[in-house]
Parts: sequence; structure tokens; C-alpha cells
Amino acid sequence: MADPDLDLLRGTLDLLILKTLSWGPMHGLAVLRWVEQVTGSRLQITEGALYPALHRMEQKGWLGADWGYTDRNREAKFYKLTAAGRRQLVAELSKWSRYTEAVNLVITAEGAK
Repeated sequence: MADPDLDLLRGTLDLLILKTLSWGPMHGLAVLRWVEQVTGSRLQITEGALYPALHRMEQKGWLGADWGYTDRNREAKFYKLTAAGRRQLVAELSKWSRYTEAVNLVITAEGAK
């Protein structure tokens, strides 16, 4: 079950999707399941957040998409990273690293001066 205290921080959805798709093409439901599986269900992405993000990222040229069939023989749109998407993933990882370093400085500070 998802941890309600671990709601996605604004801006992390793109990073999660890009990183997930760096492992190879997936359809939307597979992206949801992979994030849930790898986080031990601590994080869950709703379909209402995922599909608009996938479409937005496709419009920005970060993702390409082709129709195909799932393991259960259902037609689905499979998303994959483009070269621009790989560059964006590097940028998002850098931004995330800077953000977490800054937050860590605050939470490990010994006191206000």
C-alpha cells in the first residue's frame, strides 16, 4: 500500500517516468507497476497523473511512442526515451541531486545562527 506521507514532490514525476523508461520501452500501466514494485509500494502514480505527463513529455520530444501489444495481448501505446529524453533525464537527475543535497544541509544543520 502507498505511504500517504510519501506523496510525489512536485517535479519528481518526470524524473520517475524518464528513469523508468531508461530501462526500455513500456506502456503506461507497466510504468505504474514498475514504480510500485521497485519502491515496495511506497510510491504509486495515479493514472490521472501519469497519462497527462506521458502526453506532455511526448509533445516536448522527450518520448517517442508506438502501438503494440502487452503480455496479455491487449493493444497499448509503448513509450520510449528519445535522445532529447535521455538528455532531459541527465538534467533531471542533476537537479534532483542538487535539491536533495540542499535539503540535507538544512536537516543536518546544528542550529540557526
